[in-house]
Amino acid sequence: MNNSNKGGFVASRWLRLMPIVFVTYSLAYLDRANYSFGAAAGMAKDLHISAGMSSLLGALFFLGYFFFQVPGAHYAENKSAKKLVFGSLILWGLLATATGIVHNVHFLIVIRFCLGVVESAVMPAMLVFLSHWFTKKERSRANTFLILGNPVTVLWMSIVSGYLVSAVGWRWMFIIEGLPPIIWAFFWWKLVNDKPSETNWLTSQEKKELESALHEEQKGLKPVKNYGEAFRSPLVIRLCLQYFFWSIGVYGFVMWLPSIIKAAPDMSMVATGWLTSVPYVLAVIGMLTASYFSDKTQNRKAFVWPFLMVGAVAFYASYLLGADHFWISFILLIIAGGAMYAPYGPFFAIMPEILPRNVSGGAMALINSMGALGSFAGSYIVGYLNSFTGGFGASYIFMAGSLLLSAILTMTVGRSRKPAESSTEGKLEVSTR
Repeated sequence: MNNSNKGGFVASRWLRLMPIVFVTYSLAYLDRANYSFGAAAGMAKDLHISAGMSSLLGALFFLGYFFFQVPGAHYAENKSAKKLVFGSLILWGLLATATGIVHNVHFLIVIRFCLGVVESAVMPAMLVFLSHWFTKKERSRANTFLILGNPVTVLWMSIVSGYLVSAVGWRWMFIIEGLPPIIWAFFWWKLVNDKPSETNWLTSQEKKELESALHEEQKGLKPVKNYGEAFRSPLVIRLCLQYFFWSIGVYGFVMWLPSIIKAAPDMSMVATGWLTSVPYVLAVIGMLTASYFSDKTQNRKAFVWPFLMVGAVAFYASYLLGADHFWISFILLIIAGGAMYAPYGPFFAIMPEILPRNVSGGAMALINSMGALGSFAGSYIVGYLNSFTGGFGASYIFMAGSLLLSAILTMTVGRSRKPAESSTEGKLEVSTR
């Protein structure tokens, strides 16, 4: 294949697949993050939800999210990511819409938990899907375009939800924002295939070259018999702990930022929506930049821990300023938000580069499961600390400490080795240096 044809081949995969992947994960994130707006806009008052119960409801999603990550990855790898995501889109859209019609907190508990269960398969399924379509040199950027749906969705969702809540109330906000995933499911089904060999928009030569490149990557990896062997790997265990603490900071921030901003004097819901969106602009820039240089240098670790350290320092500095300096504190929160999101692409590029395909999806799912537990802890404990202390200082310290631990754990993952080293450990460390 000549260079011009090769360039078109690369471009065709990005142009056809990444918009679909981006929209799909964006819709998943919409229906988990808009709860924070409902909570800030009168849901608790209308349903007689206490502050403690509100924190639990915000966190219950992640408890459901924890349980079905590994089965979802196994199904996606061995059967079909396409089918799994299609069913999930319809179910989570229905559950999100149902949030807007509940009149009893007990039904809301069930819905939030089930929403987490349904969405739990989406992230590992999408990571598996991308690993079938993009090579090692592209993977950090491919993962970034997937996870970019997270901050970009929160950005526009914050603005739109602020207007919807003001115009039609929190119930209709949930109902309206729950419909797009159901519609999009049928676009997803029509537009994607699980593997390059199943598509009709690549030539036979293009399919062969892509499959050959992906197969070559697998040859350099030591065989791992099953999930049990992979899950006992010290690296996988450390990355699980790292992602747990990282997720505490991220979801404590995502779930409670609207309430933190709304607490400022004379702050309307529309203004809250606009201000809540600002950190995610920086997040998008950071994610694109980090993933580009991570793929360019084939260095993963160096584009993870420094950002987490910056996030920890920004949260701590915001705590030191206190509530009397809202705007300076808000700027620091913007920095913290952007820094926490930037490393996602490089981070999720690690597993497919150190474990063979039969277990890498499961390992990513296990790590994401621990992230779900961290998300549960972050959203619940941050809410509890805010309620218990009557302010946000304690939660800033909690999130700063969690990000600091995550950065330290990342720094302990591997040492730089030369690619020429043939041992399994050497290959592993080259991927994570």
